[in-house]
Parts: sequence; structure tokens; C-alpha cells
Amino acid sequence: MRILMTTDTVGGVWTFTTELARQLLGKGHAVALVSFGRQPSTEQRAWCSSMRRMSGSRFVYRSSSAPLEWMAENGSAYEAGERLLLEVAETFKPDVLHSNQYCFGRIPLEIPRLITAHSDVLSWAEACRPAGLEESAWLDRYCELVQEGLDEADCVVAPTYWMAEALNRNFEVGGSTRVVYNGRAVPSLSSAPHRFLRAVSVGRLWDEGKALTTLTQINSPMPIMIAGEQSFDGAAAPAQSRMQVLGTLDEKGLLAAFRSSSIYIAASRYEPFGLAPLEAALCGCAVVARDIPSLREVWGAAAIYFHDAEGLERLLRFLAEDQAALRQAQSAAFDRARQYTPEEMGASYMDIYAGLIRSSRMKTRRDDAEYIWHAA
Repeated sequence: MRILMTTDTVGGVWTFTTELARQLLGKGHAVALVSFGRQPSTEQRAWCSSMRRMSGSRFVYRSSSAPLEWMAENGSAYEAGERLLLEVAETFKPDVLHSNQYCFGRIPLEIPRLITAHSDVLSWAEACRPAGLEESAWLDRYCELVQEGLDEADCVVAPTYWMAEALNRNFEVGGSTRVVYNGRAVPSLSSAPHRFLRAVSVGRLWDEGKALTTLTQINSPMPIMIAGEQSFDGAAAPAQSRMQVLGTLDEKGLLAAFRSSSIYIAASRYEPFGLAPLEAALCGCAVVARDIPSLREVWGAAAIYFHDAEGLERLLRFLAEDQAALRQAQSAAFDRARQYTPEEMGASYMDIYAGLIRSSRMKTRRDDAEYIWHAA
């Protein structure tokens, strides 16, 4: 199979697509990866170069700074991306378009089109802005882009049942809907690193959905490290006496922070899946999570849940004082995290691609037969 796949260079979608692309390439398929949002980082370019060396002509990468649907200047999000995708498709000859942005579900290609719904602004607003978002040209354009893509897509995949339900609540989903949990693997180490009694969290500090300001409202019994973009559009980073803001880390730095910490705090009010807590658990952290339905779906009984800042502080004190309970929480999170493998994710997507291609070919044969019958 030949998969034309879109991604973005801004957040967790990049991690998802690189894991999936690696699985596809490892099975002998071909992938053309096209990124949007902003130009790739040095680390992202290095990953693409390594895939090119390993896979040869079966891997193609193109990048664009065209804005993402949710960005403030989203007026050209579709048109700029359409030109590049059609150009890549002309030479790559894909069997399937896998878009990780909604709007490209409407790209005029005579191949099956699949969208992965990683998140959406309206379900984010339900969690973070209960009073709703103000009407604006930006929001109208966003909703238009999302709905037009969904109208034309043959299949929509969500990373959790919660996300699938949220999308269907806010938009009309015309094609079939599937749920495929994200998968992640982290490199193994030859020896166990030294682990400190401290907590770590990851997120854009300006994103209300990550709710990292909760961490400034507690008297933490242990140091807390935060990795992520420190500001956006003038939003300031939080400050707290026991909190260390690390800024944006590359993958190596982030995994090192996880391996040297004891606890991952998933403070999010909005988290359709959550790759960072999965990575942290694979590195040996216990997962302390806000009690929201999506995190309950992903982690079940393997996380320890809190509702507010007071509950979070109480849990951190309990784990700081009870080393046996901390080790048990770390083990439970690790065992759960190992269920979300890239291999299983890749196999599920390959099965969906194959089904879409079969259906498309059957439809083509039916259309050809009908044409011949009418012509006769």
C-alpha cells in the first residue's frame, strides 16, 4: 500500500504519525508524509532523514508552514495545503489519503480518504470554556473546515470512544467511525537510571486544556517539573516555589525527565488520549490523573485520580510518604502502558486502509459495469 499522510509539527500529532509511519514502512508499505503548521525542527528533520536512509524511495517527506485549522490565521489552511498534497499525490500515486487534519478529508483525489480525529476546538471548549466560545470569523471558518472535511471522508478514526462521541456531538460525521487507541514505544536502556522523588508534567503552558495552573495552586511535597512551550500570544508561564519550567525538550530530553521522575501528573481538563502520560508510564512513572472520562478510558484502574488542586496535593503527599504505594502505582501504570503498542496501532490502521481500498475497488468495478450496461 502507498499512504499519503498529513501531520503537523506543533504537538503530539507528529509523534503519532511518526510511530505509525515507522510501522507502515517496517511492513514494506510506502509513506509520503506532509507536515503543516510550521517548519520542522532539527530533530524532526533528522527523523525524516533516518527514515529515508532506512526505507529509500518508499519514504517521502514534504513540509509547509500553512496554518493548521485551529490557528488564528486559518483562512488559507485548506487552499495552501491542497496545492501541496495534490502535487505530492501526482508523483507518489497513493492508494489512501490519511489526513490528521480535518479539512483535507475533502482533497479531490479518487482514492479513499481517512481522517484521524485527535481533538477538536468545540469539545475543547466544552471542557475549558463552559460558557462557550465567542462568535468570530475564525470560529466560523474553523467549523466550516472541519465539517467540509468530515462530509467527504470515507472513514473517521478517533483515539478513544470518548473522542468519537464528542466529535459526533458537535459535527455531522458522514463516513464510518472507528476507534484505534494510540500506540507508543520508548527506547530501552541498558541500566536503570537514578529516579528522584519528584513529579513531571508536559503541555503547552498557554493551553487551558492542559490546566497546568492547577500545579501552582498546591503546596507540593516534592519538586515538579513542567516541559512544554512556555508562552503563546503573550500568555505567561506559571510560577511556583517548587516548580521548574523546562521549556520545550526534544524526545531524548523528555524521556530523560520521565526516567528520572517518580510521578507523571496528567492535570488536563481536556485530553482525548494523552501521549505524554503514556510515554511517562513506559519510563516508569506512576500516573496521577485528573478524573475525566477520556483518561479513565485509557488508564482504568492503573492511574490514581484527583478532582481538584486539594485532591492532587493530598495524593502527592500520600505517594511521597508511602513508598510501597508509589511502587505499586508505578507498576500498574507500566503494565497498562505496555498494552498500547505501536504494532497493534499499526495493524489496526493497515486493516482499515486495506478495507477502504477493497471497498473503493469494488465500487469502481460496479460503476464500470453499470456504465458498460448503460452504454450497451
